[in-house]
Amino acid sequence: MSVASTAAADVPATSLGTLGLLLRHQAGAIFVTILDFSTMSLLVQALGTSAVAGTIAGAAVGGVTNFVIGRRLIFGATEGSGGGQALRYAIVSLASLTLNAAGEYLLHDRLGLQFQLARICVAALVSVTWNFPMHRHFVFPRPHAQP
Repeated sequence: MSVASTAAADVPATSLGTLGLLLRHQAGAIFVTILDFSTMSLLVQALGTSAVAGTIAGAAVGGVTNFVIGRRLIFGATEGSGGGQALRYAIVSLASLTLNAAGEYLLHDRLGLQFQLARICVAALVSVTWNFPMHRHFVFPRPHAQP
């Protein structure tokens, strides 16, 4: 087990442990968001795709990267093959993609907010209120301690 995954596995289930986990999750999200936004911006600005299609493509590229980072570095959930985690992650990511695309549609297409600003607002909200809780409790849950 790597030092990073050992450190993630040793975080206590306290408020400070949860805060540290949230901060690691958000740091990973920032990295992946840069990748996501770069993909989206390239597709929209250089290739002329729609903002919604760019959002979907960026989210897909970011999602694969985020799974690997979350499994290994953030939640330290590297036991087993990861197939069950990947399936749960795909379910959560599909919902996240839907929330992000719907938010982009609402803020950009309907309300006229600049597409990247709309994406930042939506991505931050979805990350904290959907992705983090679902990754923590559903995708990469900690095994319960045996008495």
